[in-house]
Amino acid sequence: MKPFTYLLINLACISIPLVASFYPKHAFYKHWGAFFKANAIIAIFFIIWDYAFTKMGVWGFNPEYLTGVFFGELPLEEILFFVCIPFCCVFSYFAFTYLVKTNPFKSNQHHITTVLIVLTSFIALQYYNHWYTATACGLTAIYLIYLKWKQVDLSYHYLTFLFILPFFFASNGILTGSFLEAPIVWYNDAENMGIRLFTIPVEDSIYGLLLIFLNIEGFRYFESKAV
Repeated sequence: MKPFTYLLINLACISIPLVASFYPKHAFYKHWGAFFKANAIIAIFFIIWDYAFTKMGVWGFNPEYLTGVFFGELPLEEILFFVCIPFCCVFSYFAFTYLVKTNPFKSNQHHITTVLIVLTSFIALQYYNHWYTATACGLTAIYLIYLKWKQVDLSYHYLTFLFILPFFFASNGILTGSFLEAPIVWYNDAENMGIRLFTIPVEDSIYGLLLIFLNIEGFRYFESKAV
């Protein structure tokens, strides 16, 4: 089973949202078209980024936990990651917009965005010579500035991000070596801040926020086009 570890993590993450997509009162499967259109574009961007950083040695993969199917430098499981995780997150966003009528982030989401812009901008500048830190924080700051300029309501984005954090720590923890003999995904600490949340580089949380917000906004865009 060891060579299927990363694949099983992907499947475990997507399994419940996939089944729940067929909930008849608010069926997400009817909106898969908008999700997959957005995800295809965003996944390509992240895969190119991932490929470049793998070539540069910013991070890499332990073949012991992989099926052995590679596309260039990237294992199949890593490519599936950019479909499975966004699917879970966009499904969660879709569900919250239906289930949560009073969003606790509604009144302070603009302040949260401002704080995140200042924080990620400062970190990107402070660690400009660390590839992972600079790109993850820099790109997130730029995107949040754009969303703030467009006056996008991010209250459900933040609610979704907060909800998935425990699952993020569980799945990313395993990927980075928690409960395993060695990490599935290893990181070159010369290219990040060297600060870990358990075994997870703190940059992963910023990287994850960017991945989630881009997929949600892409989904919303194609949903509006469908309407």
